Amino acid sequence: MMTESASASESTIDSSIDLARWLKRVLLSFSLLLSSVVMQSCSIYSFTGTTLSPDIKTVTVNNFTLATAGGPANLPLTFNEKLKEYYQRYTNLKVLPSNGDLVLEGNITGYDLLAVAPTASDQAGVNRLQITVLARFYNNKDESKNFEQSFSFYQDFPQNQTLSQNESRLVPKILDQIVLDIFNKTAADW
Repeated sequence: MMTESASASESTIDSSIDLARWLKRVLLSFSLLLSSVVMQSCSIYSFTGTTLSPDIKTVTVNNFTLATAGGPANLPLTFNEKLKEYYQRYTNLKVLPSNGDLVLEGNITGYDLLAVAPTASDQAGVNRLQITVLARFYNNKDESKNFEQSFSFYQDFPQNQTLSQNESRLVPKILDQIVLDIFNKTAADW
């Protein structure tokens, strides 16, 4: 009787070992499949949020021009530098002076001071500085991504203060948001 019991025990142990080997193979196969899917998807999407194709290596930011009355004289230069810096910081693209895989250009078309939130005495309760940029984007690797679009953002300041008191504080915030919006449209495809 001991031999039958020992034989049954060995059979159970062999079945357990076979099951463990089979599970190990399934888990290894699943891990390899999952790894290949992740690696494949990372070639298009990056953890910075960009969806740029891996064959895009360079970007050119042509000088945006001031096509409106008003605004600081250095506004186009400041905007250009912010745009270049953002692409350098948040992508692996190399910024070239010309012939990039991606090209951005355009005009600052609006620098407007608006009275908003009227009070009972027909005066503005708040003033608003709004900047509008017309951007033209060319993707030399995929022309279906090309576009021309206006981007606009604003900041409010109290009615009892002047634009010159607030301009140096508000303009960088507005430009940062417009740069982010352009970046999201061009590199993150939002």
